[in-house]
Amino acid sequence: MFENLTDRLSKTLKNLRGQGRLTEDNIKDSLREVRLALLEADVALPVVREFIETVREKALGKDVIGNLAPGQALIKVVNDELVAVMGDSHDGIDLNVKPPVIILMAGLQGAGKTTTVAKLARRLIEVEKKKVIVASADIYRPAAIEQLRTLANEVSAIFHPSDNSQKPVEIARAALEAARKNNADVLILDTAGRLHIDQQMMDEIKAIHDAILPSETLFVVDSMTGQDAANTAKAFGDALPLSGVVLTKTDGDARGGAALSVRQITGKPIKYIGSGEKTDALEAFHPDRMASRILGMGDILSLVEQAHEKVDLEKAEKLARKVKKGKGFDLEDLRDQFMQMEKMGGLGSMIDKLPGMGAGVSKAMQDPAQTRQMKRMVAIINSMTPQERRKPEVINGSRKRRVAGGSGTQIQDVNRLLKQHKQMQRMMKKMGSKGGMANMMRGLKGKMPPGMPF
Repeated sequence: MFENLTDRLSKTLKNLRGQGRLTEDNIKDSLREVRLALLEADVALPVVREFIETVREKALGKDVIGNLAPGQALIKVVNDELVAVMGDSHDGIDLNVKPPVIILMAGLQGAGKTTTVAKLARRLIEVEKKKVIVASADIYRPAAIEQLRTLANEVSAIFHPSDNSQKPVEIARAALEAARKNNADVLILDTAGRLHIDQQMMDEIKAIHDAILPSETLFVVDSMTGQDAANTAKAFGDALPLSGVVLTKTDGDARGGAALSVRQITGKPIKYIGSGEKTDALEAFHPDRMASRILGMGDILSLVEQAHEKVDLEKAEKLARKVKKGKGFDLEDLRDQFMQMEKMGGLGSMIDKLPGMGAGVSKAMQDPAQTRQMKRMVAIINSMTPQERRKPEVINGSRKRRVAGGSGTQIQDVNRLLKQHKQMQRMMKKMGSKGGMANMMRGLKGKMPPGMPF
């Protein structure tokens, strides 16, 4: 998300380098470019107008503090205003109420409500350590209830059964009763969507809302619809007391207009953003961190949190001890690294959160070909015997042919993997030696993108 906007803003702000002070003249062209960048990102026009006016007022005549260049001073102003537009701070789900906490999910058909129910359930179970029950009041879409049953099983949530002969309000009341009987901490109720906003849908969801009085009413919206997402959210907000918004499919949205428009137009905070179909692909939305990512400054805090949630720390520590003792970095270790990386959303997701990495680098790393290549390498390693994984030097020509055949790859793919492993092995050996990490960083200096801390 935001790749196009990040590129445009980075180029615009670079043009101010070398100036001694922000003035009407040198800021006018920059703000014109920022305005165009926001409009191209499909940000709603009223939001763009207000944003540009606020930035102009704050930036004009602002003295450069210390050794800051005007470009950096303007970045600070733009960053602060991006944070303000998106909501100042993270606004999560309030779990400090008498259980069960009831979460009602609303939205149009195809926005990804059912998948988001599963993603949210998984997050509450794994991160918040809550007992979660899920139910579906969608009696119109074929297999909607079965889809939720399957997803609930995948994320270890309790599933409350329902069928399309029941009325949605009856399902909602029965699900609440089941949540109380099961001593569940949270009930998440999925509702029916429509292809467009209609009165029947609004009346039905209002009746469900009145029947169970949810603690949270979340509007799930497809971020790829741009400013239309904000307008749809407003229509739902006028009919329901929404408490927040979940933006879905952000991995397919290079513009980010919805994220920059929703809060301003609806007055409702974005609580979570979802990317991809996997049930672990849901992030808490932090406006300050997102602003930092938009301006190409990375999001180290989210990366660290993600690592704590998804990385097997025991395995990581075991590898660190192994490397420190000077023991070999074998193919089983390499496979573990690939699998840990996949848990964190792949290399592209990690690169996107690192400072100094341009949108082009992130986009290249998010190329599906990169993911396929990683999976291919894991398949090759899995086709080896335990001895071959621990002692790659025993892999001769006939063994390569067997491994290639077993993994559905070519011999040159096996050779490429062995070569990459050897390079990583040398790197790990340097890291394990005395002063190894410092020496390696010195060796990398000048070869890394601008903004990296060495």
